[in-house]
Amino acid sequence: MIHLKPALAALLALSTQCVAIDLFVKSSGGNKTTDIMYGLMHEDINNSGDGGIYAELISNRAFQGSEKFPSNLDNWSPVGGATLTLQKLAKPLSSALPYSVNVANPKEGKGKGKDSKDKKVGLANAGFWGMDVKRQKYTGSFHVTGEYKGDFEVSLRSAITGETFGKKVVKGGSKKGKWTEKEFELVPFKDAPNSNNTFVVQWDAEGAKDGSLDLNLISLFPPTFKGRKNGLRIDLAQTMVELKPTFLRFPGGNMLEGNTLDTWWKWYETIGPLKDRPGMAGVWEYQQTLGLGLVEYMEWADDMNLEPIVGVFAGLALDGSFVPESEMGWVIQQALDEIEFLTGDAKTTKWGAVRAKLGHPKPWKVKWVEIGNEDWLAGRPAGFESYINYRFPMMMKAFNEKYPDIQIIASPSIFDGMTIPKGAAGDHHPYLTPDEFVQRFNKFDSLSRDNVTLIGEAASTHPNGGIAWEGDLMPLPWWGGSVAEAIFLISTERNGDKIIGATYAPGLRSLDRWQWSMTWVQHAADPALTTRSTSWYVWRIFAHHIIRETLPVDAPAGKPNFDPLFYVAGKSETGTGIFKAAVYNSTESIPVSLKFDGLNEGAVANLTVLTGPEDPYGFNDPFTGVNVVEEKTTFIKAGKGGAFTFTLPGLSVAVLETADVVKGGKGKGKGKGKGN
Repeated sequence: MIHLKPALAALLALSTQCVAIDLFVKSSGGNKTTDIMYGLMHEDINNSGDGGIYAELISNRAFQGSEKFPSNLDNWSPVGGATLTLQKLAKPLSSALPYSVNVANPKEGKGKGKDSKDKKVGLANAGFWGMDVKRQKYTGSFHVTGEYKGDFEVSLRSAITGETFGKKVVKGGSKKGKWTEKEFELVPFKDAPNSNNTFVVQWDAEGAKDGSLDLNLISLFPPTFKGRKNGLRIDLAQTMVELKPTFLRFPGGNMLEGNTLDTWWKWYETIGPLKDRPGMAGVWEYQQTLGLGLVEYMEWADDMNLEPIVGVFAGLALDGSFVPESEMGWVIQQALDEIEFLTGDAKTTKWGAVRAKLGHPKPWKVKWVEIGNEDWLAGRPAGFESYINYRFPMMMKAFNEKYPDIQIIASPSIFDGMTIPKGAAGDHHPYLTPDEFVQRFNKFDSLSRDNVTLIGEAASTHPNGGIAWEGDLMPLPWWGGSVAEAIFLISTERNGDKIIGATYAPGLRSLDRWQWSMTWVQHAADPALTTRSTSWYVWRIFAHHIIRETLPVDAPAGKPNFDPLFYVAGKSETGTGIFKAAVYNSTESIPVSLKFDGLNEGAVANLTVLTGPEDPYGFNDPFTGVNVVEEKTTFIKAGKGGAFTFTLPGLSVAVLETADVVKGGKGKGKGKGKGN
């Protein structure tokens, strides 16, 4: 059961003190920060890939299956009285896609009558809980085998009324014993009033010599982000772009590990033509197409100018099984091959040549590789011990020898009980209550530059007093939890020389099927339901004001340094001053007087403040469209002594950036202090 409202005092730990806080930002003594402070993480959870950011509209397009999720005809229905049968033909479309659908004409006396002349039969697909139909160009294809003379017709129709919004004749028939690919473009002549629509492929029944045809890999794409073939859904990609990310961590996440040692995310099965991708038994209770594969992830990174952080399989599965030391050779080799595929020369390396044949002759640049995912969790303690004792050391040694310029990241961090070897970084995944984030504000102060850490996943997931793993996961990100995330981000930025970067996870969630409710963005087939959560607004405002050098902040003796006001200050790339803050443990507004060394009376700045609803459990509701986050930007001038004075409400998040360059100008910090 989800507990929506534990004791309010447990969330706020209310403070009755409300004294003015005077802060002075020094001009030196801080540190240069990471170049990739904020980024993205993706794995296919919550139908965030298939049915989400991967723009394919056809659900179950190739009848892919596995032992865990057998092939089926889900989301397909007959048209014109036809009979649909799942078939495993002697000559399938490919070895990767052994199953197809047989569409048989109605038997005599069924359907529209005995006369089959002008009768059309076919099949319809309901999409991923519907399809958005607009007056725009859709591109599609399907593969067909069987003796047929005539043309095919494709259309987009209402699943409720049967109204046709657009159709296209696809010329030419098909041959028995030979698979023929049919490609088409379809532009509807009107918008559908809702997303309860279907895609139909049909043909003249009398043209099918043997009374049936077999079809497979039936695909339909709307316009995609940056026009990429097999690309991303535009509106969801845009929600990510608006966050100004700098890296993409993929492919997760539990998806990388797989359910068993035989069903991990085999990167080499995610490349090449779609007909050669078998799919995989997803770890989040559904079969995955692998249409969003290794190349598509790298193209995603290219199109958003992101640094890829590539996770490689490290020999541990979610069922707790792991590869023994004597058999680690193949695990190491496949990981090295994966990076060779991405970075290898097209003429001198095996996998570089494969990449070139797939349309990418120029190697990608990969600076970051993570060995495994959360290897401290599955199969513990034995699985974790195997990672510490031999799996990680063996893989790190192999990578250092072949790719010495790549920064290796261990999937645990020092906070998970692993001593990270010199030269490697760690990965920390805090999923916490709001109070836990606040209580751990100084956590990263203990890191040294030898313990550089990625925050590869993070979120406020359950209310104070709740336990996410016992059913207390909140239904959506909520304002109080999002403010706590802001305080967590301030703590990471204060240690920006020791943090590689940070990202929320998961990023996306289907409103029709999900396994993890807390996500930046929620979506459905209807783009009108795409919703940016309260947390999305918090992460966005911080990512839009990047501190390149932290600066120490002095507070007068006897006044609180942190709590209820948590903050960090520094300089931007251009040398302007930046101050980030959040108020948590207070019901009263907090007066702030802020000075930057070197700025005088009359200096100007923009102050942006995010506030939420009176109820700290308020959330952005996808179904009502209510957005509880209010964002207000104010132009302010420094008063006497160069002080910017303003008041921050309780449970608020704020960023102030000066228009003027602060003392010291543009440059790199050389000190050893934190931005505190």
